[in-house]
Amino acid sequence: MENNLPSLRDFSAESLSHGNVKLLEEAARKARIDVLTMVTLAESGHPAGSLSSLEMYLTTYGVANLTPENCNSVDRDYVVISHGHTSPGAYAALAAWGFFKPLDAVANFRLCSSPFQGHVERNVPGIDWGSGNLGQGLAAGVGFALAQKARAHGGRVFVLMGDGEQTKGQVAEARRIAAKEGLSNITALIDYNHIQISGRTEEVMPVDVRALWEADGWGVLECDGHSFEELYTALRDGVNDEVPTVIICHTQMGKDVSYMEGVPDYHGKAPNRDQYEKAVRELGGNLDYLEKAKARRGNPVPSGRKIVSTINNLLYGEPRTYGSEKKTDNRSAFGNALADVGTLNYKREGSMPLLVFDCDLAGSVKTSDFAKNCPEWFVQTGIQEHATATTAGAASVAGVASLWAGFGVFGLSEVYNQQRLNDSNKTNLKLALTHVGLDVGEDGMTHQAIDYVGLMRNMFGWKLLVPADPNQTDRATRWALREAGNVCIAMGRSKLPVITNEGGEPLFAGDYSFEYGKAAKVRDGEDGAIFALGAMTWRALEAWELLRNKGLNFKLFSVATPLEIDQKALEEASATGLILSVEDHHYHNGLGASLALAMAEGNLHGKLVPLGVRSYGASGRSEDVVAAMGLDGASIAAKAEACLKERK
Repeated sequence: MENNLPSLRDFSAESLSHGNVKLLEEAARKARIDVLTMVTLAESGHPAGSLSSLEMYLTTYGVANLTPENCNSVDRDYVVISHGHTSPGAYAALAAWGFFKPLDAVANFRLCSSPFQGHVERNVPGIDWGSGNLGQGLAAGVGFALAQKARAHGGRVFVLMGDGEQTKGQVAEARRIAAKEGLSNITALIDYNHIQISGRTEEVMPVDVRALWEADGWGVLECDGHSFEELYTALRDGVNDEVPTVIICHTQMGKDVSYMEGVPDYHGKAPNRDQYEKAVRELGGNLDYLEKAKARRGNPVPSGRKIVSTINNLLYGEPRTYGSEKKTDNRSAFGNALADVGTLNYKREGSMPLLVFDCDLAGSVKTSDFAKNCPEWFVQTGIQEHATATTAGAASVAGVASLWAGFGVFGLSEVYNQQRLNDSNKTNLKLALTHVGLDVGEDGMTHQAIDYVGLMRNMFGWKLLVPADPNQTDRATRWALREAGNVCIAMGRSKLPVITNEGGEPLFAGDYSFEYGKAAKVRDGEDGAIFALGAMTWRALEAWELLRNKGLNFKLFSVATPLEIDQKALEEASATGLILSVEDHHYHNGLGASLALAMAEGNLHGKLVPLGVRSYGASGRSEDVVAAMGLDGASIAAKAEACLKERK
């Protein structure tokens, strides 16, 4: 789509000419009218911050190697908008640079089914990250910058931010990661207008913005955020610096609209019709524009672009087989498989980089061997989980494979919102959670991740794997790295026996291959059925043996995908009339809940008895904690036997 703006890409000129400045100023004037028309027509939105950010948007999208032609490629620059509520300004600037027709965005802003949502999302061409709540964007930019560095592409990353979010902890985490990793390819711009929803930033939460960035090792520049000449020069100097650089852009809230300038009320309030007309007159616009946009609204609704999860370009190697002669923990099997894949691909010509992120837990989550074998692909971010979750997610959509390993309560419970944003952004993150369930034992209730299935259930795109033993873990790990989209592997801490068939051979080895949504029948029977979640399989197998010794024969299914129930296995189990679910997870929202829903949807009958966690666990040996919760083999067998007696 054509535009009449000057070519600024790659800073081809030392400075902007007078003629180019005039062209940009005219584009800004028109964009301000677009912003006001958007929010007035939608009767909602954030006009004042959009107006203060407009010159930042126009200049950044002008200098970045990001175009309508290459915006779906990974070989380009990236632009992240952290203060995503200023979406009208972003849409107006993108339209000015030819990404779509201005009226498409103006007429369909905040319209149901339109890509031009109230906060920026990736289905708008030119928007690289759906930032959601404030404080997310810089971490996403760090992820893009790490991916560019790992790929040796030379692309740059620009992150546009608001001043109110500068106090947020995730921003500080992201700053430190960028400085530690030497990401000179990232430049941040702050819309420093001194106003946020509740008033002036100095009164809401005072902070020395410049000092914060300098303390974390960033280069700091300042400029007039409404001067195209100064913005262009600052951006040019920033990208040529040898450190990550932030530009503090001094701006005015509601710029060029007299009644909005410096007034907090219009941070998130649309003008009424009279106010709109006054503003448009001040900007020299046509008052008929609003009616033209109103007639165009929804006729038709623009489709936007489709975001498709990527598939990693890696070699995955052959799975390892663990014999039944000794116990191995699932996390070690995961670490071995990850190291195998990393070593196979490290610096291999044609292979995409595999970045593995760690928050000071490499020894515990078993990524140490990968770090040793693939040092340039291992990213140590320290105890900074919030930024790491976003950084790892963003990296996964910028041309690299990305995995983050952490404890269950840190990698999901603590950063649920960040993983939710990874879900809505359709990232390709692989998340390895260790120390899930009651298996943490002595660490006590704060570290016992007993809610991870329920948290994953709340999202729409994540796949969840809970393997039963080291052999299934190995195969599930390689499958997860190969699978498109977000995949979580959840594992405990303790060493486990290898699950075998009745002939004593490893069940998850040989011809076995991991299949999402497929339950494994471990034993057969006709008196009832037991569905065991992941590592609880061996305890359920103990219960099966105890029941068999009493002449009771149960089917035993091992479930590794609690969010995708094997309907055929469930139908077979329901025919017995009695099903027990066994999990060291909150019984309200784990495997038992999935089985109940699947039974209802499939019109299946029979009694379902959910055995799981019904209170926070105590601190003690994991086997004692599990037994106290009534989830050891003897307790499972006793409950199954009691249920049979009740049925009779």
